[in-house]
Amino acid sequence: MEQDPLKLENQICFMVYAAAREITKQYRPLLEKLDVTYPQYLVLLVLWEQREVSVKELGKKLFLDSGTLTPMLKRMESHELILRQRSKQDERSVMVSLTEKGEALQEEAACIPGALLENMNLDDQELFQLKKSLGKILNSIQED
Repeated sequence: MEQDPLKLENQICFMVYAAAREITKQYRPLLEKLDVTYPQYLVLLVLWEQREVSVKELGKKLFLDSGTLTPMLKRMESHELILRQRSKQDERSVMVSLTEKGEALQEEAACIPGALLENMNLDDQELFQLKKSLGKILNSIQED
């Protein structure tokens, strides 16, 4: 029996889209406690790992263009979570780093990944395979 390629239930992009929306919805109450949005949380994740990063590199890591990233970073700066400063090595580059307030949120956020995984009902092998498959798709698309 042949599958209809135009049926909604046969669209991989729809399944990824719907799952992403539902997962993001699960984050909302957890992130409200930190007073950050999901995209801001992603910025914090990068900065907790690297401490300082250029806006350009941040955009690459998060798959966000500067038109989306810049206003978000301005809001985060106004909430005293990050600092934006011109690079001393290259004045064209803007560097982003954490403030003390931004660093302090890391401890509060430590429980978030575990809380999300509890709701997903996936074992370690399924989670590993999902991340591997999504990474492969993302890398393939990104190369184009």
